[in-house]
Amino acid sequence: MFDGINSKNARKKLDPSLYSIACRKLDMLDAAVDLNDLRIPPSNRLEALKENLKNKYSIRINDQYRIIFAWGDLGADQVEIIDYH
Repeated sequence: MFDGINSKNARKKLDPSLYSIACRKLDMLDAAVDLNDLRIPPSNRLEALKENLKNKYSIRINDQYRIIFAWGDLGADQVEIIDYH
C-alpha cells in the first residue's frame, strides 16, 4: 500500500479519515530519533513483530492497519502500510 516513496496506492485504498491519521503517524516515524520516541502517544502501540516479520516493528493506524518498519542507526527503514487482518 505504501512503499516509502509513493503513497498513491495508500490514498486510493485507505478511507480519507485513515489516510490523514496514516500521514500523521508517518510524520511521527520520520521525526523519531530513537525507537522509544514512538511509544508516545500510547495509541501508537509500538510492537516488536515476530515470525516472518522478525526484526521489524509496527505502530497502529487503527485496529486493521499498521505501519511496519525496520529500525536502524538512521531511523525507520523499509516502511510499509499493511492490512494486518
